[in-house]
Amino acid sequence: MIYLDHNATTPPAPGVVQAMLATMTDVWGNASSQHAQGQQAKRALSAARATVARVLGCKPSEVIFTSGATEANHLAVLGLHSAVKEAGRQRIVFSAVEHAGHLALARALMAQGVPVDFIGVHADGTLDLDSAASLIGPDVALVSVMAANNETGVLMPVDEVCALAHAAGARMHVDATQLVGKAPFDFARLGADAVSLSAHKLRGPKGIGALLLRQGVALAQQVQGSQERRRRGGTENLPAIAGFAAALEDLGDVAAAAVRIAQLRDALEQGLQRALPGVHVFSAQAPRIAGTSYLRFGPLEAEVALQRMAQLGVSASSGAACSSGGSEPSHVLTAMGVPRDEALGAVRLSLGEATTARDIEYLLAALPLLLAPLLDNYAAQAA
Repeated sequence: MIYLDHNATTPPAPGVVQAMLATMTDVWGNASSQHAQGQQAKRALSAARATVARVLGCKPSEVIFTSGATEANHLAVLGLHSAVKEAGRQRIVFSAVEHAGHLALARALMAQGVPVDFIGVHADGTLDLDSAASLIGPDVALVSVMAANNETGVLMPVDEVCALAHAAGARMHVDATQLVGKAPFDFARLGADAVSLSAHKLRGPKGIGALLLRQGVALAQQVQGSQERRRRGGTENLPAIAGFAAALEDLGDVAAAAVRIAQLRDALEQGLQRALPGVHVFSAQAPRIAGTSYLRFGPLEAEVALQRMAQLGVSASSGAACSSGGSEPSHVLTAMGVPRDEALGAVRLSLGEATTARDIEYLLAALPLLLAPLLDNYAAQAA
């Protein structure tokens, strides 16, 4: 089996599983309890929080544990927006290519009467900074933009958008779910007020993530309770938090890993384009995170290409995991101006730490043999 869907989720690292099992077995107390077991859990929670903070470049007090990036995104947007007290500053600005779950939040806010706008993108998927500058004004409470797109892998100019937001007096939230673990990250050097991330994208467990909140930034609590410094109530998921910390500590040299994975991605894209007619790579010339390749095989529908890959034991995706299998084209490609029929052919191959040169060689040797007859048939029909 060759797994090329790392943008959807990643296999947990062995150290993550060990840390979670050890915590579930030996540190099962409630960290809010005053007795011995509770205090043992509290110490373990503090140690894990310190590890997360050290690796991500923030203070332990700036880490808010959540159930994942979706909750962290909601907490950031709802919490930061609710904390704004200025009557004339209520508008929220998102990018048009945010994760589908984040855009669902945007639509829900619009239905409640909250003014919302969307920053457009260029044809290559990069953020339109002119659009951003025109939308971010003195009536904006919050700007929320992803650091790297989950479908195309395109890196967004978050530093520039942060500067625009702060110049207008607005707060800035960054969804770094697809960035952390795949490129160097340092919260202290980032201009954002809040950053979301999820553990299962970096070989950690599912069901745990974090919102990094800059010290001194006001946030209205959305889940009531005393935990997380009264910013997110609920008993802490200590085994998952321990696994999250272990995953971050196990990252190693992220920059060096990104170079290796980018080389494999480039070899894959170039090899497919040489072997098959009509292979198009979306956002090929844009800055991308290393492991993401979003492409179409001429006129083939994505499901056809994915079925052939499955025959070879290759796992891939037709786009964002939460919307795969649907008949609607990707909202990201639609925002880029890609025609519907071309967007319906989009296949996402996302490489990761476990991807090897042998995997790429196998795919380049086997996949063209399955797809070439289909492409030839389409060409004959068109002629």
